[in-house]
Amino acid sequence: MSNEPPVIDRRILEALVCPVTQTTLSYDADAQELISKPAKLAFPIRNGIPIMLVSEARNLE
Repeated sequence: MSNEPPVIDRRILEALVCPVTQTTLSYDADAQELISKPAKLAFPIRNGIPIMLVSEARNLE
Protein backbone atom coordinates (compact mmCIF):
# COMPACT_ATOMS: atom_id res chain seq x y z
CA MET A 1 0.00 0.00 0.00
CA SER A 2 1.33 3.42 -0.97
CA ASN A 3 1.69 6.44 1.28
CA GLU A 4 0.88 8.68 -1.68
CA PRO A 5 -2.18 10.92 -1.23
CA PRO A 6 -5.20 9.97 -3.36
CA VAL A 7 -5.24 11.50 -6.82
CA ILE A 8 -7.80 14.29 -7.14
CA ASP A 9 -9.69 14.57 -10.43
CA ARG A 10 -8.77 17.93 -11.98
CA ARG A 11 -12.32 18.36 -13.32
CA ILE A 12 -13.66 18.24 -9.78
CA LEU A 13 -11.11 20.80 -8.60
CA GLU A 14 -11.97 23.13 -11.47
CA ALA A 15 -15.68 22.93 -10.61
CA LEU A 16 -15.21 23.76 -6.92
CA VAL A 17 -15.25 27.34 -5.70
CA CYS A 18 -14.77 28.89 -2.29
CA PRO A 19 -18.02 28.70 -0.30
CA VAL A 20 -17.30 32.14 1.18
CA THR A 21 -16.19 34.20 -1.82
CA GLN A 22 -17.32 32.03 -4.78
CA THR A 23 -13.81 32.43 -6.25
CA THR A 24 -11.51 29.81 -7.77
CA LEU A 25 -9.41 27.65 -5.46
CA SER A 26 -5.73 26.74 -5.73
CA TYR A 27 -4.69 23.13 -5.15
CA ASP A 28 -1.79 22.48 -2.78
CA ALA A 29 -0.91 18.84 -3.49
CA ASP A 30 1.75 18.62 -0.78
CA ALA A 31 -0.55 19.88 1.98
CA GLN A 32 -3.65 18.23 0.45
CA GLU A 33 -5.59 21.49 0.71
CA LEU A 34 -7.62 23.76 -1.51
CA ILE A 35 -6.61 27.38 -0.95
CA SER A 36 -8.89 30.40 -1.16
CA LYS A 37 -6.60 33.42 -1.21
CA PRO A 38 -9.43 36.01 -1.07
CA ALA A 39 -11.00 34.33 1.99
CA LYS A 40 -7.58 33.44 3.47
CA LEU A 41 -8.75 29.87 4.10
CA ALA A 42 -7.34 26.43 3.34
CA PHE A 43 -9.91 23.65 2.93
CA PRO A 44 -8.60 20.15 3.70
CA ILE A 45 -8.76 17.18 1.37
CA ARG A 46 -9.26 13.98 3.36
CA ASN A 47 -9.08 10.56 1.71
CA GLY A 48 -9.42 12.27 -1.66
CA ILE A 49 -12.55 14.20 -0.65
CA PRO A 50 -12.48 18.02 -0.47
CA ILE A 51 -14.04 19.21 2.79
CA MET A 52 -15.66 22.51 1.81
CA LEU A 53 -16.94 23.50 5.26
CA VAL A 54 -15.74 26.81 6.67
CA SER A 55 -15.74 25.22 10.14
CA GLU A 56 -13.14 22.67 8.88
CA ALA A 57 -10.97 25.21 7.03
CA ARG A 58 -7.60 26.39 8.29
CA ASN A 59 -7.21 30.16 8.63
CA LEU A 60 -4.27 31.50 6.60
CA GLU A 61 -3.90 34.78 8.48
